[in-house]
Amino acid sequence: MAVWLIPALKAVLPHVATIVAAATPAFTKKKADAAANQILLLQQQVTELQAAASQNAAHIKELAAQLQSTVAALEQTASIAAAKFHRVLVLCLIATGLSVIALGAALFLVFAR
Repeated sequence: MAVWLIPALKAVLPHVATIVAAATPAFTKKKADAAANQILLLQQQVTELQAAASQNAAHIKELAAQLQSTVAALEQTASIAAAKFHRVLVLCLIATGLSVIALGAALFLVFAR
């Protein structure tokens, strides 16, 4: 599993119930006898749509803020991982150099006799 996926899931999972609740239909449905109250029904539906649009805008702002913090955390983690990788690479190169020197010294001692 990718390392970046776990923090992303931890950030999103608490909001899944809210997203599912917001996705369910919450608007007034037309009734068969709605011909007399057509204007009232349309006004109520427009009001509901406006409320849903403003609620969606608030949710989008909240998700954008969470996404921004998640991306910042991922960038920080990536820079830490890159620094650790660089450190390990330097240590590996030093170890390789020392092993080559030791091998050279051993060969010198074996063939110098």
